[in-house]
Amino acid sequence: MQERLLFLISPPRSGSTLLQRMLGSHSQVFTYPEPHLITPLAFLGFHDLVDRAPYDHINAAEAIKAFVTGLPNGEEDYLDALRAYADTMYGRMLSKSEKRYFLDKTPAYSLVLPFLTRLYPNAHYVVLTRHPLAIMSSYANSFFDGDWHGANEFNPIVNRYVPAIARLLREPTEHVLHVRYEQLVREPETELSRVFAFLDLDDDPGAANYGEKFEGPNGMGDPITVGKEKRPVESSLNKWVSELIDDSAKLTLASQIIHRLDDDDLRLWGFDKAQLLAPLEQARRWGDVAEFKKPDANNYVLQRRLMLALKKDIHRRPHGKLLEKVRYYCNVLLRE
Repeated sequence: MQERLLFLISPPRSGSTLLQRMLGSHSQVFTYPEPHLITPLAFLGFHDLVDRAPYDHINAAEAIKAFVTGLPNGEEDYLDALRAYADTMYGRMLSKSEKRYFLDKTPAYSLVLPFLTRLYPNAHYVVLTRHPLAIMSSYANSFFDGDWHGANEFNPIVNRYVPAIARLLREPTEHVLHVRYEQLVREPETELSRVFAFLDLDDDPGAANYGEKFEGPNGMGDPITVGKEKRPVESSLNKWVSELIDDSAKLTLASQIIHRLDDDDLRLWGFDKAQLLAPLEQARRWGDVAEFKKPDANNYVLQRRLMLALKKDIHRRPHGKLLEKVRYYCNVLLRE
């Protein structure tokens, strides 16, 4: 099964939904939005451990480790069992089509890559990278109403994902292909041709026009920007420059984020650390800066703003106490 699996590895807000829809427009690629099959398997306690669970996860982890030690082939038998579960799920979903590949695009997999590549060493991995500050800008504006500090405190997305993905790029194999977002939107047919050759598929230049060819359900990714276009556009490339050029507080945080990144990690991503802010300096020099506009107030953005507003200090606010009471009564009523 694993030779028929294609994992799209990327941070959130890196254009992965765009690439997923283009790849999913090929006649031999079937995809389903962000199934998250792998992340729970990585945190069962043998390879990694959840922080909290509704059972004694510490004892469970020790028990699993002891049990695996007693298996004839130890960890390999354990991985075989996990693989059998995932193979069943992927295989039966793929059986709904007559296509060759199942494409799984779940950004959270980037943080469990050592586990994933052990589980599926012979799967295909397409790694998508993007300018780190473009990712941060998109993340903050999509989920935190443009609050870079709040977004970074909640999830330091750039400083988590850059080193995690760089580890995979550091030792490239025949099963890994690196795609840069900037090249993808500038030359989509050329970049798709590279991916299809990597997968040993016939080229399909028309897949760049995903708006006309892609058929599939929306997932947890961004259906807004991708959904209103029919093919890649370059307008998103330097939106972060427009945002930072007159905002000293955000620029200071951006510089701190960059400072924490490793030079070699960034080089593997396709960027020179010393030149990350060069587009900003160039824009200042030439005065060629488009006005920065926040995302439109659509349902996707409004839902997340509402969730963040309700979640803030929830345990100290009246609605939090009300929800605690509702949860208590629900537990009582539903208890068998």
